[in-house]
Amino acid sequence: MAKINVIMLIAILSVYVISVSVSGRDRVVPIHPYLSGEEKPISNIYDTTNYGIFQLENGLAATPQMGWNSWNFFACDINEKVIKETADALISTGLAKLGYKYVNIDDCWSDLLRDSKGQLAPDSKTFPSGIKALADYVHSKGLKLGIYSDAGAFTCQVRPGSLFHEPDDAKLFASWGVDYLKYDNCFNLGIEPQKRYPPMRDALNATGRTIFYSLCEWGVDDPALWAGKVGNSWRTTDDIKDTWASMTTIADLNDKWASYAGPGGWNDPDMLEVGNGGMTYQEYRSHFSIWALVKAPLLIGCDVRNMTAETFEIISNEEVISVNQDPLGVQGRKVHEYGLNGCSQIWAGPLSGQRLAVVLWNRCSETTIITAKWASLGLESSTSVSIKDLWKHEYVSLNTVASFSARVDAHACEMYIFTPSTVTRSAS
Repeated sequence: MAKINVIMLIAILSVYVISVSVSGRDRVVPIHPYLSGEEKPISNIYDTTNYGIFQLENGLAATPQMGWNSWNFFACDINEKVIKETADALISTGLAKLGYKYVNIDDCWSDLLRDSKGQLAPDSKTFPSGIKALADYVHSKGLKLGIYSDAGAFTCQVRPGSLFHEPDDAKLFASWGVDYLKYDNCFNLGIEPQKRYPPMRDALNATGRTIFYSLCEWGVDDPALWAGKVGNSWRTTDDIKDTWASMTTIADLNDKWASYAGPGGWNDPDMLEVGNGGMTYQEYRSHFSIWALVKAPLLIGCDVRNMTAETFEIISNEEVISVNQDPLGVQGRKVHEYGLNGCSQIWAGPLSGQRLAVVLWNRCSETTIITAKWASLGLESSTSVSIKDLWKHEYVSLNTVASFSARVDAHACEMYIFTPSTVTRSAS
């Protein structure tokens, strides 16, 4: 989140004005997914040069985090009632059982100033019971509570930041029973992130409480190159918006860093916009499918208390979620594109059990036939593959060789699991 409340800024901040601009274009690097007899990535087939060597060892993030975050829908219009009702909804809808366990409060939870002891304090109007009581409530549901701060002088909405207050703030979060910290990048005083983010890691570890550490550095200084030893996930891009253009751009930017993700630390292309109204059903289904394939955090960004049936259908697809949560933990990526402006795309990634997750994604504005050739998937052309459609929940082929084609609607995708004939497939 990189928005700044100008009115509050003028009132509170007279010393520092930091502006950040993120730009750039990703390039597609042909990478073949792993498919071999070993249960680990093979670097000469799939680019896993950096796999498994950078990850933070705090016992968390064996798979990408799943949960809910308040910002995309509520922004600053949050209070303890919303958080409690969201926790209730995750339970009543069954989403919690699918793995959505983190209930994360974003910016605007705190007072405008630290208290007389120099401590962060919740806004007494919106969180009158305090954060500890809220954490207790969330924990009573079997869920985990997340909170937000900033590696700067102020948060993006000009509440007190945690820069130079890391030990005290980490102890406070731990005393409240916080399970997750999203750590933003606003008002950073021009200090490089490699110096600002590790102190909070150390402070969190020193509390003795296991707290998921989510770096929100916006990808400005290529955190995939250094954040694996600092946090459990790191933002690779600027903020997502609830538009097709934003979602597709972010997917492409995040793709560049595929080889740096793995158990313990994940690339984060930002939270889900599914259900917020800015995209079509097919576009949201593409959004969720790609985020699952690339092992992105699955953090719901809509109002789960008032979801449509279509929204629930998308975010509750167990087979798609299982791709995201696969224990092998290799990020899928774009392996081939062709056609006008490269809008017929094949994205793929290896799964445990020598399987492949494959997405045929139509970025064009008209329906088209997309063909995935075995060569682009790292398969021998003679390999026989069974193919299961993860949105129709049925096998569409039990013996396909050389290539596979499907009709894909405009801005839609189709998602499959490919299982070679030498592997015993599930009967389901």
